[in-house]
Amino acid sequence: MTVTEAVEARRSVRGFLDTPVDPALIRALVERAARAPSGGNLQPWHIDVVGGAALDGFKAELAAALAAGHKETPAYAIYPLALDDPYEARRRAIGEAMYGHIGIPREDRAGRRAWFARNFAFFGAPVGLFCTVERGMGPPQWSDLGMYLQTLMLLIVEAGLAACPQECWAIYPETVTRFLGTPAERMLFCGMAIGYEDTSEPANALRSERAPLEDWATFRFD
Repeated sequence: MTVTEAVEARRSVRGFLDTPVDPALIRALVERAARAPSGGNLQPWHIDVVGGAALDGFKAELAAALAAGHKETPAYAIYPLALDDPYEARRRAIGEAMYGHIGIPREDRAGRRAWFARNFAFFGAPVGLFCTVERGMGPPQWSDLGMYLQTLMLLIVEAGLAACPQECWAIYPETVTRFLGTPAERMLFCGMAIGYEDTSEPANALRSERAPLEDWATFRFD
């Protein structure tokens, strides 16, 4: 598989088979992804990978918390509080496209809440990953996290697996921090579901659109 093919194939998968994934393979991919670019070679990412009984127990804990209506202060604002167009329009469009694929109309609020809750079961994936970062790190180091995670996801595709990056975990930072035993000086950035894609899941038929090149790129060669 070429890099171009991996980029084209990568997407957020929201339905996984319960087929186990070789822990040695995951370890190798996580290690290999550390060749991602990093300003000043800081390598600010910290990665926790969870599977097996530990992950099952954590999923059960989250399910109980959700059922009880438990809420926490988010680790950070996932989106700007005042999100203007075209960004807000894009966010709404992808949401409606996804719910359209799974047949949950806008007025079915309970159905949409139930679907969103599947995030916190990693969409059935057998492997969950969390990325944390030192609290003193700034935007440049957060961009390093993104480069690491994208590198990892491309390697995951090459290995025949699928993934879903999940910033939604930032709304339960206390629960995740307690579960992982994360030191106080580190904060949660995101999670990621990893496993084999369930091709029968309707949500996995979604292919998000991208804005035309002319909307966001300028070229000057003269």
